[in-house]
Amino acid sequence: MQFHLNGFKPGDPDLFSKAPGTRSPGDPIPQTIDVLIAGSGPAGLCLAAQLSKVPQIRTMLVEPKTGPMEKGQADGISVRSMEMFQAFGFAEKVMRESVWINETTFWGPGVDKGLTRLARVQDVPDGISEMPHVLINQARVHDMFLNVMSHSPTRLEPDYGLKVIDLTVDPSATEYPVTVKLEHTHPDMQGQFTQIRANYVIGCDGARSNVRGAIGGALHGDAAHQAWGVMDVLAVTDFPDWRMKSFVRSKDEGILMVLPREGGHLVRLYVELDALGENERVSERGMGAQDIIAKAQRIFHPFKLEAREVVWWSIYEIGHRLTDKFDDVPANQISTRTPRVMLAGDACHTHSPKAGQGMNVSMGDAFNLGWKLVNVLTGRADPALLHTYSEERRAAAKGLVEFDHKWARVVGAKADSEQTQGLPKVAQEFVNNLPFTCGLTIQYEPSKLSCVLTGEPKYQHLATGFEIGKRFHSAPVVRLADAKPMHLGHCIDADARFRLFIFAPSAADSHLGGGVVASLCDWLEQDISSPLRRHTAQAEDQDSVIDVRAVFQSDFRSLEYSSMPTLLRPHVGVYKLCDYEKVFCADLKAGVEDIFDARAVERSHGCMVIVRPDQYVGHILPLEARKELTDYFASILKTRS
Repeated sequence: MQFHLNGFKPGDPDLFSKAPGTRSPGDPIPQTIDVLIAGSGPAGLCLAAQLSKVPQIRTMLVEPKTGPMEKGQADGISVRSMEMFQAFGFAEKVMRESVWINETTFWGPGVDKGLTRLARVQDVPDGISEMPHVLINQARVHDMFLNVMSHSPTRLEPDYGLKVIDLTVDPSATEYPVTVKLEHTHPDMQGQFTQIRANYVIGCDGARSNVRGAIGGALHGDAAHQAWGVMDVLAVTDFPDWRMKSFVRSKDEGILMVLPREGGHLVRLYVELDALGENERVSERGMGAQDIIAKAQRIFHPFKLEAREVVWWSIYEIGHRLTDKFDDVPANQISTRTPRVMLAGDACHTHSPKAGQGMNVSMGDAFNLGWKLVNVLTGRADPALLHTYSEERRAAAKGLVEFDHKWARVVGAKADSEQTQGLPKVAQEFVNNLPFTCGLTIQYEPSKLSCVLTGEPKYQHLATGFEIGKRFHSAPVVRLADAKPMHLGHCIDADARFRLFIFAPSAADSHLGGGVVASLCDWLEQDISSPLRRHTAQAEDQDSVIDVRAVFQSDFRSLEYSSMPTLLRPHVGVYKLCDYEKVFCADLKAGVEDIFDARAVERSHGCMVIVRPDQYVGHILPLEARKELTDYFASILKTRS
């Protein structure tokens, strides 16, 4: 972490100086705003946290509830989301507070109608990520994002007690084309309305989204016609795997899932309840917490379950639904209009909680959208970049809905004796699906639009362990200047910047003065046609848009920091202080896999790996491919030099 860049500042380094002109929720509602976010769930807060860091972007987050969430709803955090949390700076705090899911057990009918443990499997495969799969109350995740917002230069806070009722878009307007009608929901102000105009509106307002309805969107899909109960409970039981993630399938009473929660005592249960009629709603059954407990006790038999306190509960019906498009631009107008209204989270896709993907995919939507909005609103990118949001995230959500549909059928199937590779069918399917449930199978395809965020795999062979279109798979390195062992991916912050990693060829270490790395760095720094010069404004630090870093194959003791190209030793900030954190070496200690081996980086020639601001690999290029590097960034960013 770097601070004191623009002068010494005591105290919490995560607390930024407050920008002038920022508003507080108690202040009057402005007439105009840059971005209006509807809904303070995980998608809305993830987006707001990114925008809050940019003082020149005026953001407002409205929430119908009168205060922040305290308990309930989602709890599973995939390893991919943990990697994202690292970029926000709170992954370590989540790891400390949460319960880690290390193994998953599977129970089924035994003799005399009892239950027996059929299998246990490792929950996160070795080497798939440096991050764990954890469970923590969704409200605590909200708290983490709210803390980022409150410490940001804009001191952004949600405006509670406000709900988007309707909106209209004027496609011909260039400024504030979206007119939004807001309703006050606080008891003292019910029935009162206000109006605001925005440049962009993001609907993170749930499955019954008014924003989606206002742009003519609808969720399409099906329902399983099966009621499920979920509860967070403090209980006493003799079930052996109470602190393990467990799938429990009884012979005659159905199934449940056990999910241990943070704190060592709290547990969440997902319990199969009754089948529903074709046109029947869950609410018509009048079921409550006692029905969930009673059904869980029958499924657990002969093990005992005594609920001492029900912290939160809900009864729901599984549905798998997806909206046609994640923005307001009709397909036949993409070439003439850019999005002004976009959807994220449950507003555009819904699914069961069995795979633990709802909150994770919602935050993934927002992480994809946030950096694009930042670059458009700060003038670094053309608004056409926003077309890529619907293109990329709808494809990701479609894959999730299809997966969830299949997985729900596997979990809900009747007990059978079928074995695959020595495991029950549900356990084997669980193992097969681990990369998906870890959140690591999303792969963005090369775009059909003018903004090409994902390149063609022409040079994938130069680093097969960094798959183009997939998330950047971090690996251990040693930082040259201070010999700090760390993960390379941990230098990627949620700051809307691209990263260009230069993986040096084996001969580069002893020929920095005139080698390929030095030549590339000199061109990037000095040539007016290079992406750094073209897309960085004169008043900005040279790494404000594209952050260039290098990784060498040698042990850190054999290299001198002072011999590095000046691009890798930039002087930045108001005092023009040297940045000592741009150069890394492979970690050659015993027991640590060399990053060049771990990610199959071609040693003799090296390569460039472009990483998008959302941690996905945008392209892989040879070190000599200057035109292709220039073309990649030119399709995304404006010329500003």
